[in-house]
Amino acid sequence: MSDLVLNRRQEQLVARVREQGFATVEDLAGHFDVTQQTIRRDLAALCDAGLLRRYHGGVSLPSSVENLAYAKRQNLWQEEKLRIASLLAQHIPDDASLFINLGTTNEDVARALMNHKGLRVITNNLNVAIMLSENPSFEVIVAGGVVRGRDHGVTGQPAIELIRQFKVDFGVIGISGIDLDGTLLDFDLNEVRVAQAIIEHSRQVFLAADHSKVGRNALVRLGPVSAVHAWFTDRAPPPELAAVLAEAGTQVHVADAA
Repeated sequence: MSDLVLNRRQEQLVARVREQGFATVEDLAGHFDVTQQTIRRDLAALCDAGLLRRYHGGVSLPSSVENLAYAKRQNLWQEEKLRIASLLAQHIPDDASLFINLGTTNEDVARALMNHKGLRVITNNLNVAIMLSENPSFEVIVAGGVVRGRDHGVTGQPAIELIRQFKVDFGVIGISGIDLDGTLLDFDLNEVRVAQAIIEHSRQVFLAADHSKVGRNALVRLGPVSAVHAWFTDRAPPPELAAVLAEAGTQVHVADAA
């Protein structure tokens, strides 16, 4: 699949559908002052990427019960994820202990940590484990449980029990959605339970999530953003969420484009 780089109109189009819940081709063409043919091309690209969902006569947000396919998520916001990963890795010192859970951004974080020394990493992400095991100074511990074929994530009670045996310096987590009231959301209850255990057993929790997660619907509640010490992202959050983050005491680190 080719990479999808959104232009400004496409980004605003997704934001408008997120705000309204549903939009017709006619309404969108009028709002953006372009032809319906142009809007249909935009919508086709956005629906193929899983960012919107087709309905007769218009589009809505994607399902709140099913995440995008792993391969599609790998190709979305690639440059932004790399910037986020690089910035987060700068906040992890050598000889630290950490959890890293599932998600494409967290795999970029692991890649950004490869030049560190002496890390002790516990992960339920087999892609992360294989990558980090290439550094001879690292010790990598893999959580046991059920392996998901689609992304090589490990979930289930055995993974949770292993995580509970540790208290680490940093827990690095990903997320599928962040509500404007600060609620962290995801699609898989088993994955959420592992993430909750990571939060409980980390001295500091770092969230790696790009701007597209803000306002995105997902079914399962992970917890409040106050459980996160620092959020690493690529754009400043909208004012409503920024106020919630300030009240929660959650730091926001924005990885700006060069």
